[in-house]
Amino acid sequence: MREALSYPVFRRIWGASLFSNFGQLIQSVGAAWAMTELTGKADMVALVQTATFLPMMLFALYAGAIADTYDRRKVAMLAIGIALVSAAAMTVTARLGLLAPNLILVFTFFIGTGIALFGPSWQASVSEQVPSASVPGAISLNSISYNIARSFGPAIGGVIVAVAGAAAAFFVNAVFFLPMLIVLFLWKRDQEPSRLPPERLNRAVVSGVRYVIHSPKIRVVIIRTIITGTLGCAFQALMPLVARDLLHGDARTYGLLLGAFGIGAVTGAFAMNGLRERFTYETLVQATSLTLGIAMLGVAVSPWTLLTVAALVVGGASWMISVTIYNISVQTVLPRWVSGRALAAYQTAIAGGMATGAWVWGHVAQAFGVSVGLSVAGFGCMLSAGAAIWLRLPHATDPAEDRAKMLAEPQVDLELTPRSGPIVVEILYTVPRFRARAFYSIMQEIQLIRQRNGGYSWSLARDIGNPELWTERFHCPTWLDYLRQRSRPTQSEHEMLERANAFHEGESPPLIRRMLDRPFGSVRWREDVRENAVAAVPPGPAAP
Repeated sequence: MREALSYPVFRRIWGASLFSNFGQLIQSVGAAWAMTELTGKADMVALVQTATFLPMMLFALYAGAIADTYDRRKVAMLAIGIALVSAAAMTVTARLGLLAPNLILVFTFFIGTGIALFGPSWQASVSEQVPSASVPGAISLNSISYNIARSFGPAIGGVIVAVAGAAAAFFVNAVFFLPMLIVLFLWKRDQEPSRLPPERLNRAVVSGVRYVIHSPKIRVVIIRTIITGTLGCAFQALMPLVARDLLHGDARTYGLLLGAFGIGAVTGAFAMNGLRERFTYETLVQATSLTLGIAMLGVAVSPWTLLTVAALVVGGASWMISVTIYNISVQTVLPRWVSGRALAAYQTAIAGGMATGAWVWGHVAQAFGVSVGLSVAGFGCMLSAGAAIWLRLPHATDPAEDRAKMLAEPQVDLELTPRSGPIVVEILYTVPRFRARAFYSIMQEIQLIRQRNGGYSWSLARDIGNPELWTERFHCPTWLDYLRQRSRPTQSEHEMLERANAFHEGESPPLIRRMLDRPFGSVRWREDVRENAVAAVPPGPAAP
């Protein structure tokens, strides 16, 4: 982790993020406590957290697509600007005495919207700020930044609210967004120019979703993240009520409890490097699910502040280790072209789980009491360790790899535009019969590569008259989509494609046919349109 801080750009952005995180935690204390004083209802207090994380669930995928399509530095600056303006408006409203429960939720939602837009651009740019080998350490440091703020920010926020009121907490949040704006403005980002025009936003979102769906490793991490977020968020959602109802405290007690949880989280983040060397990710997640559940049960039955604080330290460490493992698991398997969108899917999963969980546990606490809500969530966390039976986390992998070298342009003797399509691709392999089973097995991996990089309607057929002849077939929506699909495979995916080609026997490589699909009625001939003869496409490169 120290190595990551040796890089000036990352160090400056990390320091600015520390201020921003302090501001957000101070603001969250002010908003939660203001809601507690205005309504006193458990479900309304829990909705503050829902309003915070709901934008991530709703907008994170679009934010990820924007991060992958446009300049991430400019996107991040715009996002921080939205959060800053919203925090300033919340401050003015509170100063004028106009703050109401619904307005707390609205302003919190808009601040969360800015953070949701900022998150994918910020996290995806980590690989641009440090070398690949330092990415896991940089991810851990980003988590530590948030949890250093969590350790002390809530306590500071509790004091600010107790002494100067919620409006002062909102003002501090607005001011603490400024350092991030400044360092982003000064960052001279090296942006690699693309040979292809950017995707349209909706198409980029679809590409990101397709990548996640057809990536088994990421899909498992996303599902486990949702489970952990839904169950583990009971701590944060019900913390104000633990302070008020179980410990009979005030805003300072609430800040103390949040600080204890944050101290545990920082401890867990610092312990990550040693734990990753000794245990697998799956072992760590199972262990932290059990300890997080036990900590919730401890808080549910504790009548003493000291015991509650101790349980929260354990819970914070468990939560931090789990979330960091999920984050590292996603970032270390992503190619750069889709990193923002896949990280957005992860953020959507954690935020959606927390927003949904906060709503659920708030209603459970309102109906049956805070202790019951925490107890049910605690038992759920303990049971979630069994998810490994069906959804086992991938093993630790090397840092995220860049895409393979761009392939040569395919030979074209037909007038095409970027929107021409659909494009049909066929690859003909000649595979000896005794190798058919092994070839079929590896082609299942090829199917996932084609589909997550942009192909659809993939199929594999075997000639019944010549069983050694196999035909792989897939479609791309347009010629431009096909060119993108060719540019996306990573080095490891390219090696997998070469392994499939190695099954082919013959004097020449597998024959590749690239065809423009022309359904009946789709062509309207005109006299002024020149029709070129379509030349036969010679054998192409290893990855079509």
